[in-house]
Amino acid sequence: MALIPLSMTKSTVKISVLSNVKRKKSPCFVCNPSPSIYLCAIHIPCLSVAHEKEIMALRGTLLPPPGSKDLLVGSCLSLLLLLVLLAQGTGQLRLSRRRSLDVAGSRAADGEDHGSTEEAYASAGRTRRATSRGHVSLLSTSFVLKGDASHNQAMVHWTGENSSVILILTKYYHADMGKVLESSLWRSSDYGTTYTKLNLQPGVTSVIDNFYICPTNKKKIILVSSSVSEQCLFTSSDEGATFQKHQIAFFIETLIFHPKEEDKILAYSKDAKLYTSINLGKNWDLLKERASKDHIFWSVAGVDTDPDVVHMEVQDLDGGYRYVTCPIHNCSNNTFAFQFTGIIDRDSLTVQDDYIFLKTTAGNRSKYYVSYRRNEFVQMRLPKYALPKDLQIISTDENQVFIAVQEWYQTDTYNLYQSDPQGVYYSLVLENVRSTKQPEESVVIDILEVRGIKGVFLANQKIEGKVTTLITYNKGRDWSYLNPPSTDMIGKPTNCKPPECHLHLHLRWADNPYVSGTVHTKDTAPGLIMGAGNLGSQLVEYKEEMYITSDCGNTWRQVFEEEHHILYLDHGGVIVAIKDTSIPLKILKFSIDEGHTWSIHNFTSTSVFVDGLLSEPGDETLVMTVFGHISYRSDWELVKVDFRPSFTKECTEEDYEPWNLSAPQGDQCIMGQQRSFRRRKLSSWCIKGRSFTSALTSKICQCEDSDFVCDYGYEQETLQRSQSNKCFADFWFNPESPPDDCATGQTYTSTTGYRKLVSNVCEGGVDLQENLVRYPCPLLAPKGLRITIKGDSIAVKPGEEITFIIQQDQGDMLNTKYQVDLGGGVKVNLSLTNEPIQHRYERPGIYRVSAHAENIAGQDEAVIYVQVNPPLQALHLEMVPVVGKNKEVNLTAVMQPRNANLTVFYWWIGNNLQPILTLDNYLVTRFAEAGEFRVTVQVSCWNSMLQDSKTVRVFGEYQILSLMFSKHLDMYNPNIPEWREDIGQIVTRLIAKETNIPEQTIVTVVKPGLPTTAELYLLPATNVEKRKRNEPNEKRIAVIKQALNAHNISFFLRGGNWVLVTLSNSESDSQRIGGAGGYWAIFIIFVICLGPVGAFILYKFKRKMPGRNVYAQMHNEKEQEMTSPVNHSEDTQNIIQGEEFIDDDMDTQTLGHGRVRLSGRAGNMSSYTIPLLSMPTSAHTQVSGMLDGCPAVPPPCPLNNICTITPQ
Repeated sequence: MALIPLSMTKSTVKISVLSNVKRKKSPCFVCNPSPSIYLCAIHIPCLSVAHEKEIMALRGTLLPPPGSKDLLVGSCLSLLLLLVLLAQGTGQLRLSRRRSLDVAGSRAADGEDHGSTEEAYASAGRTRRATSRGHVSLLSTSFVLKGDASHNQAMVHWTGENSSVILILTKYYHADMGKVLESSLWRSSDYGTTYTKLNLQPGVTSVIDNFYICPTNKKKIILVSSSVSEQCLFTSSDEGATFQKHQIAFFIETLIFHPKEEDKILAYSKDAKLYTSINLGKNWDLLKERASKDHIFWSVAGVDTDPDVVHMEVQDLDGGYRYVTCPIHNCSNNTFAFQFTGIIDRDSLTVQDDYIFLKTTAGNRSKYYVSYRRNEFVQMRLPKYALPKDLQIISTDENQVFIAVQEWYQTDTYNLYQSDPQGVYYSLVLENVRSTKQPEESVVIDILEVRGIKGVFLANQKIEGKVTTLITYNKGRDWSYLNPPSTDMIGKPTNCKPPECHLHLHLRWADNPYVSGTVHTKDTAPGLIMGAGNLGSQLVEYKEEMYITSDCGNTWRQVFEEEHHILYLDHGGVIVAIKDTSIPLKILKFSIDEGHTWSIHNFTSTSVFVDGLLSEPGDETLVMTVFGHISYRSDWELVKVDFRPSFTKECTEEDYEPWNLSAPQGDQCIMGQQRSFRRRKLSSWCIKGRSFTSALTSKICQCEDSDFVCDYGYEQETLQRSQSNKCFADFWFNPESPPDDCATGQTYTSTTGYRKLVSNVCEGGVDLQENLVRYPCPLLAPKGLRITIKGDSIAVKPGEEITFIIQQDQGDMLNTKYQVDLGGGVKVNLSLTNEPIQHRYERPGIYRVSAHAENIAGQDEAVIYVQVNPPLQALHLEMVPVVGKNKEVNLTAVMQPRNANLTVFYWWIGNNLQPILTLDNYLVTRFAEAGEFRVTVQVSCWNSMLQDSKTVRVFGEYQILSLMFSKHLDMYNPNIPEWREDIGQIVTRLIAKETNIPEQTIVTVVKPGLPTTAELYLLPATNVEKRKRNEPNEKRIAVIKQALNAHNISFFLRGGNWVLVTLSNSESDSQRIGGAGGYWAIFIIFVICLGPVGAFILYKFKRKMPGRNVYAQMHNEKEQEMTSPVNHSEDTQNIIQGEEFIDDDMDTQTLGHGRVRLSGRAGNMSSYTIPLLSMPTSAHTQVSGMLDGCPAVPPPCPLNNICTITPQ
């Protein structure tokens, strides 16, 4: 077992030092005892005459002047109160460092309120005890560790039984730096009377981080010292009298002694390496790397065949955790034994007594496994629908496992289960035990095993917010409330009567390891329990009254009104209590009659903050140590309190009396036997001694119904509490089915629904298992066939090795054939499950992997799909930078490589925190408000994820000009987003420079695909008034068109070519998005021209149009160019398609409203109507449709800037 060092930290509460009161050598006055008033046996410390007037003023008329011959014996109680007031108001009473106080049943105490009811009760009790006990003489010795005022932590250890050596290590721990900067080691060889500061290296200052005591030989001690330059150990074999230094090459995190062999040690380093030594730290060997801290265990005597084997949880090269064992004398990769075939959860390995526990998690389901006496691991069988979220081991003694399980519906409670001897099958014993979440994700469950008597537990049950305390004497078979006391500590009736009122206790562990928790029990004091709690219908958090029982919870008595730290001495013959408070103290309370009466002792002359209590291991002596500090920055002070002078003889048989263990209902047959213990009589005054044993006799009982619990798959009927609870099968359990692990050739036993408690020893009587029958195991069909992958990843890279493991939950395996189809025509035959299969998939795709199991009784199949794809390399979000309000816009994610069927897309629009998920790489959306919005896309494929983000501007109105480029640009178009962005930026800069239009108001977007085209967006100027916005826009359009038609916009391309940017042939006028002014202008022009056009139509009605064939040819060429298909393999989109209508009987054809539709993988986007003006044509002219643009020196363009060329 490991001895974990525990440290204690100074309290941060400061004390204001009171003024001193002068002392005299002789007493100022003494109150002589009277036969009728026992409280007068008080020794008053001497006070100076200067304080006589203050004493007279304080005492008033109750106290005669000092020296008065008529000193009233009855005024002694007033003197006690006066002394307290004087210590609090005018000074403090200083006692000698070494003093002997005679107590005839009572003592004066400074620094506490003696007017409280608990002191009044203690005084009354001590009065009753004075006549029978005589004098109690206590020796108190204080020692201050000079020079350690700056040290904020201390470790105190009594080296062992029958030893007078105490070691204390004080150290200054710097929290920000995370290390110890200073330390001092002190040693006492006289039970703490005096201490000597040890100098480990003369002339050299050593910093000690921790010290460790060998559990099998307390004389052997190891100190761990570290510095920047070196790490070393100091070892001792004589209780710290001498030390030897040994340098080591690693930094120690913790040491673990062998539980039986005192010189063998394991050391866990700060870099997660495990070392071993067989000569008390002189030499070290590396045992294993990547080990898990706190999950390393020595062998268990009587269970492990090799005493030198080590159980470890280690991390493999793939990042998973495995359970391995290895002997320390021959530990290498070849000698490692993998005791569990699969990967286990991190920090889940636990080795405890006969059992080994571990956990595995797949998906959202966790499975717990147990190995009993090092046999094969078996899944722990909880009720089928318990679905545990967490599982904690409570106890593993007496060949039974006691666990707490947080089931799927619980948040702050756990359910208690007990197992069969193998730890496999579990039955419910108590529901809804309260739990509390602690820092660092640790959990505290309100259940406490009462030490001294096996099978006794206390638990706090929480139902509908109400917490009540329960006790069991048969390890959870039956639970009952705690009987409340009939009177309180001063004898008043409590008026607490069941079933409305009971006693409830706080079941908390102390944060400080040197003080007791809220409930204190010891193996050396069976039946003696002290706890803090309250009376009522439920537990109240702020109430911490102290109660005691000496018959293991049958009867309780109140002893204090506030919580106290408890220490048992001499097997519980002396009980010491110190108040749990944040203020400094001077006194302690003690009882020598199991808490019936209490005395008070002044253990120091100066009030101290109590940091801990310590006694010899085993609590068998009458010597204790109180340690603390006077203030936050003061030296540590240790006070030895010796009760030995008070007891002059050892107990004999006449000093003891028997008591029988019984349940609250009066049943004395507990766990199949009647047990009798002995305790010291209240009237006896003697030492129990080291050889004292409490157990007296035991008698076997006949078996009854209460000696049996429900078997696995059964639960108790609890509707009628007055009758004997019966067990009934749960709906999911079939009692007639054989166990899941029943193999052919074996036999199994049927169940009656009951099983005898594991540690119950009853004989004869009732036997609820008498009708058990053994059956041969039938051949079971395979069931629960599963395919798992090492590492739990069903997506891999091409060429990566993948390991398949075939598992089966139920059914026969020896007579079953297994075949695995890995996909792609690869099949493998198996003889048994759990045989790993390794395979590589070279080509990307989705592979269906199936396993088939079949025997005579039936068959089963499992399927898993494996995704093989390369990781993402690049992502680009493509979208138009400008859109109109409430107009559809297409967002497209272009990624490399393309894995459309294996990828998930996450879209964030604007400030929306909830993304939109798609399986396609596009999303069609709208923007209802004008403004600037950020669009972000994340692409997830297997274990890789990429992100890109763009900004889009939304306007109510803007205009678009379609552009085209010289044909040779297509030869150098790689069709990637970066290239298109660069072309758009150079065109924008050239137009802005040529036209003096602000660059912020124009945007050029190059479209994907071939031929290379672009759109020029003209954004509204922000400084133009709304009523005049159309006029400047028309001027800007005219200027831009003029620059483009004049061939003034061009840029240089590789190969020595210049690329000319011109207006597109498909539309020579601008498109207006949003607004209604353009439509009204067209309507007015249409009305004006309606008359001349009608006359012209009548004139030309019967004439054949000479330019029809020419225009039709032109129209076909234009349409073919405009509707050239998009190459989807190159992720192209947004192609403009135009529809033109030609009137065969017209010389001048008017193109109607063409529908311009942007399209891509998502379908249609941004569909809007654009008015196209009339275009004249004739037999000898045609619209320029060549990519070379207009002539180099064109004549002035006619109406609408449409250039014409005369054929040669």
